[in-house]
Amino acid sequence: MTKTTRYTGGVLGAATVATGLIAGSFYVFGCAVMPALARSGDRTYIEVMQNINDVIQNPVFLLVFMGALPLTGLAAWWTRRQQGLRFWVLAAFVAYALAFVVTSAVNVPLNDALAAAGDPARIADPARVRDRFEGPWVAWNVARAVLCTVATGCLVRATVGWARRGAR
Repeated sequence: MTKTTRYTGGVLGAATVATGLIAGSFYVFGCAVMPALARSGDRTYIEVMQNINDVIQNPVFLLVFMGALPLTGLAAWWTRRQQGLRFWVLAAFVAYALAFVVTSAVNVPLNDALAAAGDPARIADPARVRDRFEGPWVAWNVARAVLCTVATGCLVRATVGWARRGAR
């Protein structure tokens, strides 16, 4: 057993946990946070989303969000010659990479535009600001939640396969 082989299970496990945490974060936004905020008035909605977008940029969240991709990439590289595992890890990498792109290309710019709208108490037309943000952000959040959930499932499958190989 090589050193890389010994560490593969740990990297697969870490990638699975990180990806699962991000999938859960996006899931909670999709099924609880955003539906609850949808019940709020425009100014409240904008203020709360601005606060969430500010607070979520913290070292713990960013470490997990940014770390899931290289961990999965490393696992993909280490399992590239393992027939039963490489498909699952590569599929997880592609799914998470797509979620990362969606977040970077769509959700973050929408968050930035909402922040640029300024103090909700001073926005002339908060309904318009909200309308430009809410529908697209929610739709793309669902997409990234699904992608991260797929990635997590693929990593779980790969981890089980890796563990079974070690048990033989």
